[in-house]
Amino acid sequence: KHSTHLLYLDTMPREIIHLQVGQCGNQIGNAFGETVAVEHMLDKNGKYMKPDNPDVTELDKIGVYFKEAAKNRFVPRAALVDLEPGTLDVVKASDVGGLFKPDNFVFGASGAGNNWAKGHYTEGAELVEEVLDVVR
Repeated sequence: KHSTHLLYLDTMPREIIHLQVGQCGNQIGNAFGETVAVEHMLDKNGKYMKPDNPDVTELDKIGVYFKEAAKNRFVPRAALVDLEPGTLDVVKASDVGGLFKPDNFVFGASGAGNNWAKGHYTEGAELVEEVLDVVR
């Protein structure tokens, strides 16, 4: 019984979809992306930078957060969401902005202006289907 449980854990997919929502979520997600890219030795475009003394551990488990889009080019499995484009423009212009697929940026036109009800019932409600499509 115990060995069956271990077999199940070894065969489960280990993929995480990273959702960055709002200004704070995108700022934290941007810092997280920088850290994970450094750990896996990826440059600002997602290409693996093979060191002089290659260590296999850099690419070990890279599939948890990244999807290989082309040979040795990795893209974060992420959706970036905000009600206004400004926050996502900052992410695009950052050091890791080139890692993300442009299709995974979902943003509104005007924002909610720190009004929870506007963000929840109007501006945010208009983006729900598009966000779900990106996550799928």
